[in-house]
Amino acid sequence: MHKSGKTKYIFVTGGVVSSLGKGVAAASIGVLLQARGLRVTILKFDPYINVDPGTMSPFQHGEVYVTDDGAETDLDLGHYERFLDVNMSRKNNATTGQIYYEVITRERRGDYLGKTVQVIPHITNEIKRRIYAVARDDQPYDVAIVEVGGTVGDIESLPFLEAIRQFCLEEGPQNTFNIHLTLVPYIKASGEMKTKPTQHSVMRLREIGLQPNALLCRCERPMEKEVREKIGLFCNVPPDHVIEARDLPTIYQIPLVFEEEGLGDILVENLGLPKVKPDLAEWKKLVKRIQSPSREVPIAICGKYVNLKDSYKSIIEAFTHAGVANNAHVRLKWVDAEDVERDGPERYFEDVAGILVCPGFGSRGVEGKIQVAGYARENQIPYFGICLGMQCAVIDFARNVCGLEDANSSEFDEDTPHPVIDLMETQIDVSQMGGTMRLGAYACDLNRNSHAYRAYGQETVYERHRHRYEVNNEYLSLLKKKGLVIAGVNPDTGLVEIVELKDHPWFVGVQFHPELKSRALRAHPLFREFVRAAIEWQNRREKADRRDGEKSGAEAKTFANKRR
Repeated sequence: MHKSGKTKYIFVTGGVVSSLGKGVAAASIGVLLQARGLRVTILKFDPYINVDPGTMSPFQHGEVYVTDDGAETDLDLGHYERFLDVNMSRKNNATTGQIYYEVITRERRGDYLGKTVQVIPHITNEIKRRIYAVARDDQPYDVAIVEVGGTVGDIESLPFLEAIRQFCLEEGPQNTFNIHLTLVPYIKASGEMKTKPTQHSVMRLREIGLQPNALLCRCERPMEKEVREKIGLFCNVPPDHVIEARDLPTIYQIPLVFEEEGLGDILVENLGLPKVKPDLAEWKKLVKRIQSPSREVPIAICGKYVNLKDSYKSIIEAFTHAGVANNAHVRLKWVDAEDVERDGPERYFEDVAGILVCPGFGSRGVEGKIQVAGYARENQIPYFGICLGMQCAVIDFARNVCGLEDANSSEFDEDTPHPVIDLMETQIDVSQMGGTMRLGAYACDLNRNSHAYRAYGQETVYERHRHRYEVNNEYLSLLKKKGLVIAGVNPDTGLVEIVELKDHPWFVGVQFHPELKSRALRAHPLFREFVRAAIEWQNRREKADRRDGEKSGAEAKTFANKRR
């Protein structure tokens, strides 16, 4: 804890349009403060009325990020964890639904007897209570960053912004700092950057009672001094507090750009934090390796939400981290599982060095995923199946190696004679959809003679889950007899956590979600080793192609000599 012993609060809001990158901005600010030796946490407020995103379609919300304690949260928590290398909890994400649910529960219990329950003060007090709860935790944090989802002007965001207004008044300007992220578009026809959207966004914020202390201006190209000065003048912000947040080749470059722009020093100066030279050496190395890899390796991702990449955000970032660990750029090829169902796998995977089959729910595209698992198995291509991707590999193995032709998951075929994947016992009597799956971190004991053990280098690991179905242990004897390796099991339940194949370069399926624990400066062991296996497979194929080329050349030369 810094000398004052008091937590400082940074609020991040957004305006003009959504999807400007508030989550990455908040995480990047956290990196700057961590680099100065400060203890940092981040809280995300989501304005929607859903209790959590667990029941929302990926097309609506993108990825559902699961924490160790089993909370289904916004994907921005993934950015927080990846950038700061800390584990978040259910305290770090709150929705309008959760807040109203809590207040209504108290009202029904009689806590507000005699009072009319209103947005102010009851809802705003609950919002402020959650800010204090995450900031103070077991040990008070030096800085708590609070991100408010949505954009200024949305009806849904108003209670959060009002609560922040009250909070800043109560804590004082020496302990609070407001950062507003806006869009500064470049109009090609006139050749100008336009500041009016930012002016209007800040105007709406000030109408609510919040004055930004700094502006992060999302832009396509560098901002000229005159533009900064104009924004500062009309928005009542010092020009040096108008920070450029331009588009960059990699999000991991953002903390370095913010530091160059002076944002770290601005925060330290205004919040009375220790003036320490930041240590960003490892971050600079990370960016350098992302920008200058020694080679490229093509890996296919097969899923059914491939048209919305945010559905697989953590998987994408885990490949970035694994690429850095292997000094390689992982070139992702997106393959729709329904296209595989229609056309077969051959045309989609002959030019890749590895295949990952994504998690998901529902029967759409499943037969395509099963075909992909079989294709990787038969052609000795490195394979990584996550959650449903692991289950599809087991179904393929049961059908095509064990001879159980109609094997399936009871999720997709309730009448299958061979439910090699079946509903977990704990899920049989579950009637509600939200928050009822097997969620959060569980132990996994590893088989020492497995790819998984060699990757982790330890006998027991803890990984995060989000599923209702499991490998049916009644079929384990047959599966193992035919060559399926059970590489990891839960020590308490006996549930299968990891499967592998004998006599295959690298074929691993996991019931959990390893992508959720990959970090920018610490790649997940399974992703790291999968990318390494893909590189080795690619090397072998290139070597074989060269041999074949040399052989063909020699044969052609011999034939020509004979003709002469």
